[in-house]
Amino acid sequence: MPATERDPLQNLRNVLPFRDLNHADLQEVCFLSHPRQVEADSYYFHQGDPALHVYVLTEGRIKLTQVTEAGHQVILRVAVPWQLFGIIGVLPEKIYPVSAQAIEDSRAIAWDGEALYRFAQHHPSILVNSMNMMSENLSEFQDLFRHLATEQVEQRLARLLLRLVRQVGRKVEQGVLIDLALTRQDLAEMTGATLYTVSRMLSNWERQGIVMVGRERIVITDNHKLVSIAEDLPPSLQKP
Repeated sequence: MPATERDPLQNLRNVLPFRDLNHADLQEVCFLSHPRQVEADSYYFHQGDPALHVYVLTEGRIKLTQVTEAGHQVILRVAVPWQLFGIIGVLPEKIYPVSAQAIEDSRAIAWDGEALYRFAQHHPSILVNSMNMMSENLSEFQDLFRHLATEQVEQRLARLLLRLVRQVGRKVEQGVLIDLALTRQDLAEMTGATLYTVSRMLSNWERQGIVMVGRERIVITDNHKLVSIAEDLPPSLQKP
């Protein structure tokens, strides 16, 4: 267990696979872990790699990406501290379906997948909760790809910003800051759009007073209008 981690047991108790463990079991699962530090832009693992480890992020931000059959990279999720990723590693002989890249210098607690699987055989709640988490992730990714396939870019971008607000939003004087350094290229990848299209839409929304855009900084200034765009509401149903 990394010496620099200050009693992570309570935080781990809120991580779904470990939610039903008692204090002694949490201590034991912590003992099985080791620290992993990754610099900005480097990877914890790549899509298609053997799934050898399971991670819980403790510092920094990472993005989970997938390359589609058409060769486009799509950002599926941004993970923040005390979120688990790479859960597929708890199952034998699997491969990672996504890549995990650090957006900024990051630290994580890591478990050898085989060791965690052996431990989970004596604590079935870990496997049950892990399978539930995988099912939730699959449903989330299916919804995302359905949106990518069926919705207009404007809707997809609005939905993305609202999702980021829920994950990493922070209230500021002007509205809600998406507290994450994301470039317009990142937003384009996350919505399956071109850089030009995303830049044009953000500029248009800024003129309408919906967002304020800076270098790797977005503040949502009119959440109601953004929701209306995401839900594709007709003007008559939009809040003023």
